[in-house]
Amino acid sequence: MTNRWLTPEEQRAWRAYIAASLLLEDAIDRQLQQDAGMPHLYYSILSVLSESPERRLRMTDLAERLKITRSRLTYAVTRLEKDGMLRREACRYDKRGSIAALTDEGFAVLERAAPGHVETVRSFLFDRLSEEQVGQLEEISSAIAQGLQEDGARPASDDVPWRRRSSTACS
Repeated sequence: MTNRWLTPEEQRAWRAYIAASLLLEDAIDRQLQQDAGMPHLYYSILSVLSESPERRLRMTDLAERLKITRSRLTYAVTRLEKDGMLRREACRYDKRGSIAALTDEGFAVLERAAPGHVETVRSFLFDRLSEEQVGQLEEISSAIAQGLQEDGARPASDDVPWRRRSSTACS
């Protein structure tokens, strides 16, 4: 099998994508560290929980929504739990499972951080795009994400981050 090298156009697009995604993630992280004293991942955990019924979600479902490994989620949840922003609860219907629950304190932190976060996302991403480009960004991003999650897109369907097993991960 021969190598399928990127065309010059693909190489430019790839490098532009990498630069934009790294710079945007850095800008978001800096804003959240400054305004809320937390990295983007911690904010994302609080945000997903705030949108869940009763502000609670099974750890495996939370990892899937965030597209991260269960061990990375466990580490972050432990830190947020120490800071009083969430608590872990036993799963009533599965003794092996664990639930992450957003506390009132965590919700208050999220409410204080949200306006600055939204403004950062708006000013560094959406204010630079036309309405048509916003639609294209959604379409392109969805196609990439769907392709990466489909069975057979990876050597094993269990190889998506939130399905990876770890001895420290909660389910």
